Amino acid sequence: MPSKRERELARAKFQRQQERRAERRVRNRYLQILGVVAGVVALFALVNYQNNASDQVAASPSDSAAPAPAAISTNAPIAGCQAPAVVRADNITYGSATADLPTASAFTLDTNCGAIEFAADQKAPTTVGTIAWLADSGFYNNTSCHRLTTQGIFVLQCGDPAGDGTGGPGFSFADENLPTAGADGNYIYPRGTVAMANSGPNTNGSQFFLVYQDSPLPPNYSVWGNITAGLDVLDNVASAGVLNGSSDGLPSQAVVINKASTTP
Repeated sequence: MPSKRERELARAKFQRQQERRAERRVRNRYLQILGVVAGVVALFALVNYQNNASDQVAASPSDSAAPAPAAISTNAPIAGCQAPAVVRADNITYGSATADLPTASAFTLDTNCGAIEFAADQKAPTTVGTIAWLADSGFYNNTSCHRLTTQGIFVLQCGDPAGDGTGGPGFSFADENLPTAGADGNYIYPRGTVAMANSGPNTNGSQFFLVYQDSPLPPNYSVWGNITAGLDVLDNVASAGVLNGSSDGLPSQAVVINKASTTP
């Protein structure tokens, strides 16, 4: 039988064990609470981050850079021309042309180098109607004539809001009123001709060229107009040459269509 001293020691040991167990229970409970709190804090932080990120995405510009205005010559204007207006960005496209195309008998290009007027060729009704619709919609306003050729063929090419030969209205349409080739396979596009530029059969869009000197070309370009006034404007621009000194490229004298208009 344990002595009184032994019983006291045993009781003291038991009490210490109970106290340690109680401390462990308190500590474990505390850790559990800390874990829950930490989880809530982490969740709140994640939600807050996501919300902030959403706000930033919604408020920031699109990842796709906005189209830049076309490059044009910055040379001082030659006699007969004015400093061009700022060209617009290539940011207007249509899924298709209107089904109800307008008619037009004439067109006027009001440029910083003077007005160019041409009569519409009624043998190209779809082309005339499509270009008239684009002009009436303001598509050509503040766009540049991006290409001048001065050897072999002699044209000023316009109607591309991208300013590099790649731009268009977002749709294409078929060729019409194509000329007949001569014995050499070419057709002489006479001075004053207005014809569509393209990248192959039936790929007409918005780009066209103005012929300021008879030019032999394949008979692949829809003829839809004839210049009635403003050939002197083209001659003046051509006299300044190409910006890089070659015979084909950006005009040294920048040409910007301030406004394109039609006559019914």
